[in-house]
Amino acid sequence: MERVPTEVVTEIRHGIMRVSRRMRTARAPEALSSNKLTVLGHLHRNGPSTAGEVAGAEGQRPQSLTRVFAELEAEGLISRARADRDRRQIVLALTEQGVDALRRDVAERDAWLAGALAGLSETELDLLRVAARLMERLGE
Repeated sequence: MERVPTEVVTEIRHGIMRVSRRMRTARAPEALSSNKLTVLGHLHRNGPSTAGEVAGAEGQRPQSLTRVFAELEAEGLISRARADRDRRQIVLALTEQGVDALRRDVAERDAWLAGALAGLSETELDLLRVAARLMERLGE
């Protein structure tokens, strides 16, 4: 496969970063932190998990997320219980409040994105849909 020109890589990276930054700044000031959303999103996609499973999937160490887990539990967004197979392990699970918090955050970001996309043509939207699928593939 041919090497991708540096200017193409740079242009794509800049576009991704700019949209990501805009989506973050469009959120309410009281919105959950990105680390909290990462944990909630993981539990939503994968179901109950140990701290090590969550951290590993997100490229972090469990110790780095200890405070985040404690805060999410204190806010009623996750629960902790002993694992059935290994009673020494703690399993984290999303609560109904956690599901609601995640839905609100997604809805807020989707509303911003829908507004931003509203001015695009059908061709541009189709092109972005193809790009989104490719970015999903790259992210895996």
